[in-house]
Amino acid sequence: MHRLIEKGLMFGNLIRVDSPVLVERYNRALKHLTGRETALDDFHVDISGYSPEVGDELGDELYLNHAGVNRQFILLTTEQADAPLLNAKFSTAREILRQFINENRSELFALTARDAVAGELINSIYGVQAPADLFNILKVTVEADTTSGTVATAKKLGQLIDRFKTEPDAWHDDMLIAEMIGMAKQTGDVARNPVNLRHMEFGQENFWTALFGGLYVFRGVEHPAAIVAGNKAKVGALPIPFTFDFSERSAIAKFLNLNDLVEPITDARGADAAAILRQKMDFIVVAVAASMNEQLTGARERDLRVLGRKHAKLLPEAWHGLAALVRWAEEDGPWPRITSEHPAYFYTLRAKAHPDASLVNMLLAEMTPLDARQLFICHKEVFYRAYARWPDEKKAYVVDFLDREYQVDKAGMRNALYGHDAVTERAMPIGQPDLISRVGPWGAIGRRG
Repeated sequence: MHRLIEKGLMFGNLIRVDSPVLVERYNRALKHLTGRETALDDFHVDISGYSPEVGDELGDELYLNHAGVNRQFILLTTEQADAPLLNAKFSTAREILRQFINENRSELFALTARDAVAGELINSIYGVQAPADLFNILKVTVEADTTSGTVATAKKLGQLIDRFKTEPDAWHDDMLIAEMIGMAKQTGDVARNPVNLRHMEFGQENFWTALFGGLYVFRGVEHPAAIVAGNKAKVGALPIPFTFDFSERSAIAKFLNLNDLVEPITDARGADAAAILRQKMDFIVVAVAASMNEQLTGARERDLRVLGRKHAKLLPEAWHGLAALVRWAEEDGPWPRITSEHPAYFYTLRAKAHPDASLVNMLLAEMTPLDARQLFICHKEVFYRAYARWPDEKKAYVVDFLDREYQVDKAGMRNALYGHDAVTERAMPIGQPDLISRVGPWGAIGRRG
């Protein structure tokens, strides 16, 4: 993984903790949450305060995420809001933490100026023994305070102040006054500078979890279903109308279309569909060429065309389907009939602009693993797992491409590929068969003019 780390494609945007004061605060919070401490004096943390260096030291990469549920967090700075979430077990966790930090930014800024804030994403269960247990998770509540209990103390002080203002004999209650003065030394003036953190709850209707080999749950749609990355027989019965695995391509395609979750890239407004599809074809060529021990260092589009011709007989059906669609879009070629059973089908889709767009793009990325760019952008956990198994030449090419093409303008590329970069996965506070047969599986699509 050293190439990814060197280019900032893995462990990128982490927050460095290297001052004695911050290390001491981190240790105080760590002991408060887990009863453990680190001997390191220099490490990095993600949005939740998890540190890969500390995890390695403790021999426990889940030291803040026991059993993968009820994730704990340590906040040293509000800058953690822009950091990634490592070892994510639920797709909604990062967005919940990000919203919590942003909604309480001024309060957290004041609190972290003097202490670490420790907390937990609490749901209604303490462990997941079987896949069906996931459906008992209905909401997530954020609970947080400083290690010295500043928020709780401020709340109690506020109650004492109310008593002092309303009770007739409060002016003569020396014990009440002394208690308020003692608390005020810890919290400061809560009347002028409140330190109350907003109570935040988030619904958990649609999410991905890494548990049980990977599982996508869609409860908050018109036609609910669960989609299993592995064998659904091993998952067993789930309390949801339908369960599919990746082998049931037509059923998944029907689910996505019935719930209006996807659109064809060729139908996407403002997208250069042919360029996007060609890049997907290039990554497929890279996979084939790397398996044949071809030299890919510094390879560009022209080099990949040469390699594609050289190994044309080895190119999978997905490549040929995409090539036919590009010919239709660019050269007025015949319309290619690509059904949901065709290996190219899911490569031609992207999520529509809706609150669960990132979740749907995660699913599409995992179903189209030869598109290394989409896999990296949309589903890093699966990307890193796949990367470890790639030939060295493919690793080098993909890292070079991502560094050269993606790192320079992440938001721009996401917008070009998905068209709605501002749409993030749902972490919401509680609160035509005849036409298809006529024009193809994506409906009426205008040609590029």
